Amino acid sequence: MKREVLCGLLAAVSLSLPAGAARAVPVQADGTVLKSGSYVEQGVTYVPLRYLLDALGGWTVSWDSREQEAVAVSGPLRLAADPAANSITVGDKEYAGRVTVENGRTYVPLRLVTEALGGSAQWDPYLDGAAVTSAGAEHDAADLYWLSRIISAESGGECLEGQIAVGNVVLNRVASREYPDTIPGVIFDRVDGVQFEPVSNGTVYKTPTAQAVEAARRVLAGENVIGNAMYFYAPALSQGVWINANRTYFKTIGCHRFYL
Repeated sequence: MKREVLCGLLAAVSLSLPAGAARAVPVQADGTVLKSGSYVEQGVTYVPLRYLLDALGGWTVSWDSREQEAVAVSGPLRLAADPAANSITVGDKEYAGRVTVENGRTYVPLRLVTEALGGSAQWDPYLDGAAVTSAGAEHDAADLYWLSRIISAESGGECLEGQIAVGNVVLNRVASREYPDTIPGVIFDRVDGVQFEPVSNGTVYKTPTAQAVEAARRVLAGENVIGNAMYFYAPALSQGVWINANRTYFKTIGCHRFYL
């Protein structure tokens, strides 16, 4: 069951890859997964230009049949991807990078384009794909992506306060010396066994609810409803034997009991 949604996505992607592509990979921008088509070849991630810019928002993309290049416009900024010259021009700056057209899609190097637009791209080992944080984004793309998913998987039926509380536990662990110092690291921590059940049953890979995304944004912005609590469990699903014996009870929100 683990990664069943992601595996289904990759299977669909593989049907539309350019010839010679090494392997299909997922790409997400500011927490939103791009449409299918991205792939890695010789260590470089390539994405359909339109899909990337659609995810970033605010761009109009078209094909210039006279110049034989893809053109994108966002306000006063113009981007052109020229497959004949293997170049990408953003504003008045030209960058060398492979540009190909396959099945009507213009593929460009993800990192090159993202950084040319002022954003950043990094490889996410837990996604086994790339995470793009756009210029001016309020939160790191990988942090928002995984925090919203663990909140949704752990507390999808809870009120907003309860979902924020679950997110607070993750960030409290990030701040603790006892746990990894990144949000994905805490969520997928296995030093003393799997810390969150959704990592075991695969539900952490499912698309989060809109409310879970909102809760994640609020948590990342600093909203906290459970102080320094670092543990929680749902009495309806677990006896919480170890937590009750070793941690101090703090408060109950919805179906979860939180402990310091």
